Amino acid sequence: MRVQKLAFAALAVAAGLTLTACQSDDDGKAQSAPSSPSSPSSASSSGGSEQGGGKDSAGKTPAGKGSAGKSSGGQGATAGTGSQESGKTAKCRTDELQITAKDGTIDGDPDGTVVVELKNRSGRNCAISGYAGVDLKTNAGSLSAKRTGEQAPSIILKNGQSTFFGINYPFNKSGGSGVRVTGLVVTPPNETKAVSLPWPGAATLPVTDGSGSPVKVGPIGSAGQGG
Repeated sequence: MRVQKLAFAALAVAAGLTLTACQSDDDGKAQSAPSSPSSPSSASSSGGSEQGGGKDSAGKTPAGKGSAGKSSGGQGATAGTGSQESGKTAKCRTDELQITAKDGTIDGDPDGTVVVELKNRSGRNCAISGYAGVDLKTNAGSLSAKRTGEQAPSIILKNGQSTFFGINYPFNKSGGSGVRVTGLVVTPPNETKAVSLPWPGAATLPVTDGSGSPVKVGPIGSAGQGG
């Protein structure tokens, strides 16, 4: 009986050791199991870093990178264009021009000539080009001059400088009273405000059949000083 009790005791001790060992293995596995997902956790951290980098590249990077740099460049180009536009010479306005007219007819010419002078008194340079509007006041009503069709040069008038254009009209050789000219109205190119002047040419024009204006006007710059 003593031998059996000892045998049972030995078996009990062995069983206890085995159970303890199994529990130790289970505990070890249970403890080691949470540590294994550390790799996904690391990947998540890495992913967060990449997302953070994405945000930085979109909004927190230096201005030279990303869309912010392009926008800055676009504004610079626009500013340059604005600067060029603002640097263009402004057109000559009616109120800035001193406009006068005088007879420019040369002996022997088949037609009469009136030379109109436009002098820049604006205090700055101004640009002028094209044809002025020319109307003659007559006892028969207003008579508009017809353009000659010559090419109009582009002119920059410095302050105090003048440019000229000519008005050609036929002499009244009919022997009749003709059409009496009472005044001259000049409108600078690209302007709506006109200036009324005395007519310095011949007192009358021949009566026409109404097929067209007998008065011709040249472009700005088409006449020299004095004719």
